[in-house]
Amino acid sequence: MNILALDLGTSTGWAILRNGETQTGVQTFDLGRGESPGMRFLRFSKWLNELYDLTHPWELVVYERAHHRGGYATELGVGLQTRVQEFCAARDIEYAAVHSATLKKSATGSGRASKEDMMAAYYSIRGCDPISHDEADAFLLLEYAKGEFK
Repeated sequence: MNILALDLGTSTGWAILRNGETQTGVQTFDLGRGESPGMRFLRFSKWLNELYDLTHPWELVVYERAHHRGGYATELGVGLQTRVQEFCAARDIEYAAVHSATLKKSATGSGRASKEDMMAAYYSIRGCDPISHDEADAFLLLEYAKGEFK
């Protein structure tokens, strides 16, 4: 099964399982001086389309559903999740959200694992350090999805 896993945010971690091989990375959607917040969503949609063109077909897109406490992080998270759902619906790709506590428990045994704990779990599987906690989360989400969604 070809799977894309996303840790959504201004710095989005991604992991792709395609033809049995895994690729990971981080894509940043920073704003330039004077740009509106909507530019993040436009850049994200453009990047997602480019990634799809390079790596499709995907049978599943899975993303981490983080627990936000309001403010801009919530607005950003909901906006990015909406773009993923729209993208998948337009291409008839299955998608699923995984709660952050579920992911953390799967990766570390604790639903309250820290970013450092998640990065250590990444290291224990891949044998190298992740670029950031975003890449670690996306990779661990991919590992979770491989076992959960067969």
